[in-house]
Amino acid sequence: MQETTLVYALVAALAIALLTAAFTDLKRRQIDNWLNAAIALAAPLYWWAQGLSLWPDVAMQIGVAVAAFIVLAGLFAIKAMGGGDVKLLTALALWLPAQLFLKMLLVMSIAGGVLTIVLGMWYITRRQRDKIKIPYGVAIAGAGLWALSPQLTAAFRAAGFQ
Repeated sequence: MQETTLVYALVAALAIALLTAAFTDLKRRQIDNWLNAAIALAAPLYWWAQGLSLWPDVAMQIGVAVAAFIVLAGLFAIKAMGGGDVKLLTALALWLPAQLFLKMLLVMSIAGGVLTIVLGMWYITRRQRDKIKIPYGVAIAGAGLWALSPQLTAAFRAAGFQ
């Protein structure tokens, strides 16, 4: 892995995009298409900065993203997941190696389960059962930041922060 300033800048930009997704999902229960598109469209620059080869590295990234989209679109079809969440996870799959993406999905599932329980209880105690909407983008962003944490730590150290 090439540790370059461009890689660090791209990872930092992705972290900011994930935080933006979490905050907009909290505030409006929506993750904007422009944000998901920006994350997806920046992935090829990240691949280039990382020095990934077209075969098998880039092909694997695209394959994981396509597989994720197929599975997640099925969850969207049965109303188990929002469209913005599907697009955010698919875009994120373009950035993470397959094994790390699977680990991130596990962390996201646990965080999302806790978030669902906490918010579900909050809505129920306020007698607003009919208004329950879980901002799952928060769990996705948290798990994404967890997956990026080694690179983010390296970027901060390279920038002179301890």
